[in-house]
Amino acid sequence: MSYSIAVRALCEFTAKQGDLDLRFTPSPTAQEGIAGHAVVASRREGNYRSEVTLEGDFGPLHVRGRADGYDPDRKLIEEVKTYRGRFDSIPANHRHLHWAQLRIYGHLMCIQLGMEQVNLALVYFDIGSQQETVLSETRSAQDLAAHFEDHCSRFLAWAELELAHRGARDAALDALRFPHADFRPGQRQLAEAIFRANASRRSLLAQAPTGIGKTVGTLFPVLKAAPREGLDKVVFLAAKTPGRQLALDAVATLKHSGSLPLRVLELTARDKACEHPDKACHGESCPLAKGFYDRLPAARAAAATTQAPLLDRATLREIGLAHDVCPYYLGSEMARWSDVIVGDYNYWFDGGAMLYALALANGWKTSVLADEAHNLVSRARSMYTATLERAALRAARAVAPPSLQKPLEKIGRAWLDVSKGAPLPYQVLDSVPDKLTNALQNASSAITEHLAAFPVPLDPALQEFYFRVLQFLRLVESFGEHSILDLTRIDERDTELCIRNVVPAPFLAPRFGFAHSTTLFSATLGPWNYFADLLGMPADTAWIDVDSPFYAHQLRVHVARAISTRYQHRAASLRPIAELMGRQYREQPGNYLAFFSSFDYLQQAADAFERAHPDVPTWRQSRRMSEPERAAFLERFTLGGRGIGFAVLGGSFGEGVDLPGERLIGAFVATLGLPQVNPVNEQLRERMQTMFGAGYDYTYLYPGLQKVVQAAGRVIRTEQDRGTVWLIDDRFARADVLDLLPTWWEVDVTSE
Repeated sequence: MSYSIAVRALCEFTAKQGDLDLRFTPSPTAQEGIAGHAVVASRREGNYRSEVTLEGDFGPLHVRGRADGYDPDRKLIEEVKTYRGRFDSIPANHRHLHWAQLRIYGHLMCIQLGMEQVNLALVYFDIGSQQETVLSETRSAQDLAAHFEDHCSRFLAWAELELAHRGARDAALDALRFPHADFRPGQRQLAEAIFRANASRRSLLAQAPTGIGKTVGTLFPVLKAAPREGLDKVVFLAAKTPGRQLALDAVATLKHSGSLPLRVLELTARDKACEHPDKACHGESCPLAKGFYDRLPAARAAAATTQAPLLDRATLREIGLAHDVCPYYLGSEMARWSDVIVGDYNYWFDGGAMLYALALANGWKTSVLADEAHNLVSRARSMYTATLERAALRAARAVAPPSLQKPLEKIGRAWLDVSKGAPLPYQVLDSVPDKLTNALQNASSAITEHLAAFPVPLDPALQEFYFRVLQFLRLVESFGEHSILDLTRIDERDTELCIRNVVPAPFLAPRFGFAHSTTLFSATLGPWNYFADLLGMPADTAWIDVDSPFYAHQLRVHVARAISTRYQHRAASLRPIAELMGRQYREQPGNYLAFFSSFDYLQQAADAFERAHPDVPTWRQSRRMSEPERAAFLERFTLGGRGIGFAVLGGSFGEGVDLPGERLIGAFVATLGLPQVNPVNEQLRERMQTMFGAGYDYTYLYPGLQKVVQAAGRVIRTEQDRGTVWLIDDRFARADVLDLLPTWWEVDVTSE
């Protein structure tokens, strides 16, 4: 069995040394790097060849890569690196790594062409000045062979351990049995659909009700498919921390039941994992960054061989601190060597997604599972949206050095021209004006050049504006029908420019296309075309609506059709809602959740209810609750307890909350959950109508009812649960609305 590795990955393992240094440097963008390589190649003459594929073996190691350029007339191999600023600012440990790569290319070329020696050149190309700095040497084939063998030997022991781990892992997964006595109703149907999707390399949209054990039901079939399909990684993505914890618990259960030699990694946000939040991420500031790459091999080995069941946040912290390395970046390193990785959506779907970038670079076969995927549309929209505020420009100008004042002033003038042409409080523009784009590009280049010349941190206000400009310009390059450019007047002085992504499909489609299989699953994932259209899923994506394990008699669903919760009717709705809730509570005392469309409506309804029923315990969700406050809210739902918790639909308590049995016996949903009608949403509606012929449904109805069904889903969590849901609004009785509710519900539309 062979182990294939890219030259770059091999050298990153064996040749990285010194400090971890995450100080911002004005590095070229990927597009600038490609352009820089093209410029260097265009300057070469004769028989010069670009992107030369090379490969070779060392025992079970198969090493592959592409040299940037080769001149057969001069027997010269070139490795091109693009940069900005002063050449002497390139760290020595970076150049050490670059030489290691080039010398391995030299060895592979000598083997391929039978040469006894070869000339090597590191070409550093300054994107700003378009100048080349060349470092060169001549090496014998014998020297390069020794260099190659040295690096391969140092990696080989690790590779053999990885091969043994992979063999043991796949053998154990082949023998893996479901960890429970039997599948729950619906769970087998879901598992079989996911297994088939992986076997056929297709994506899958799976609408699966709460309570069937979706987490185990999705992980188990992917792990079973892994040996047969040659999967390198299983990536489990969740919208919130509780979802990630459920995944970790499920994998721990699978590991224990099958004695699986499975490496499971939890990726945690840097701000939560940082040991020294008061220090910067470089060796001159943080002791855990000083000599990071020198101590990383021992920490990496400890993480790979730990007896802890999971490489979760606590385990990474323990290992990292024991070896004096940063736990967060130890976790990033272990993403290369883990079988199952649990993290947030952004690790795969964001523009700079770490896991997607690693998978591309290393050619990993990856199966992706995305939980609570009804959140992905809104999350992906925000990932590819960029906002510039006039106030932020003023703040940046106030602290900018003299050399940057003029470029920032030009942005202000171009911005003023845009504002004069858009006099309304909210206005959509057809495109980003060239004058503004040019001003932003010139300013970003000026700031970049300033950083290259003076490598000291920018003032926070200037740095924040700089980052926002870079994000805005990236989206200008891809601006099209999937985005809206709008200008909003904050007050007489300030405006806000926003490139608002409304259809993430163009950005996400490559993610779905690259993955071996992607399964999006949620209790509210219909209608399927809404998600397929907006997310850019492949044309052959499969769809399944998993049978519910619950029966209609478990959940009494009533429509209060005599009440309207429309904005203009809300004052009139308060008294009848209080009467309805009081009557239901008297008939069946216990714990209830009551959902409203806004905090204002919630406060008015809670006040009205408390006046009418002062004997019934109540508690309320408040704005910006802390984690302890949210926990305290949920702790009120005790076994045998009584009372009503008032919450906002779509907030912290509308999904991802598990209150089985008597902890929650009913819910009142006093809204359809429709997004607010405002200029932004009306523009979204128009764009959805133009692109998909379903403006109102895609903008208002589908997102609203997803929140309603999620909230109602808090009531029935197990096959033994019983409960009541009141849908309070006359529109719930409409046929088009009823068609979007779960098929196992029997909705009583004659109740009120």
